[in-house]
Amino acid sequence: MNIKIAIADDHQLFLKSLSLLISSFQGLTIVAEAVNGKELLEKIAHLPMPPDLVLLDVNMPVMDGPKATAALQKAYPGIKLVALSMKDNDATIISMLKAGCCAYLLKDIHPADLEKAIREINETGYYHNDASNVNYRRLILQSEQSETITEREKEFLSLACSDLTYKAIAQKMNVSERTVDGYREILFHKLNVQSRTGMVLEALRRQLVSL
Repeated sequence: MNIKIAIADDHQLFLKSLSLLISSFQGLTIVAEAVNGKELLEKIAHLPMPPDLVLLDVNMPVMDGPKATAALQKAYPGIKLVALSMKDNDATIISMLKAGCCAYLLKDIHPADLEKAIREINETGYYHNDASNVNYRRLILQSEQSETITEREKEFLSLACSDLTYKAIAQKMNVSERTVDGYREILFHKLNVQSRTGMVLEALRRQLVSL
């Protein structure tokens, strides 16, 4: 099956290099390249069919990653949107996930891992670097009832989906930072994740929070 891919990145050397790399993978075809979100939307609108998957840089002029993601999600809900960036901080990742991305890849990803990620995202709709636990986590979710999440934990989850620091979350919830640390560790265990990003992704996927 041929996977049609569009890319948006304002660094043209990286854009061209990534396009050539992906084109070298069997069954993967680049159908549009753009240097910002606005240009990407215009190019996709003129395609005979929308791409299967879009790789989006976070920081771009004219229309950045989150805005482009939200616009694409609204216009083409069937497209799988993937954030691509040098930044791996929680706020950046969460902003793209909230906008509609189903996965987040760093630009220093190994070519073999990039190909694997694209194929997995196209097939399943998501991708984790923690590849050894993906299938296990999915089986757990399918075969066992989710552990109960308390209302207070849901409140913490909702705040964790913002760009607030844990200290700021503690202040909003009127609890100590140690208590917030406790909520975090409990939810890491209940959701079977190892990071704030993973926690947010699982919470969104299970519809434990609404944005």
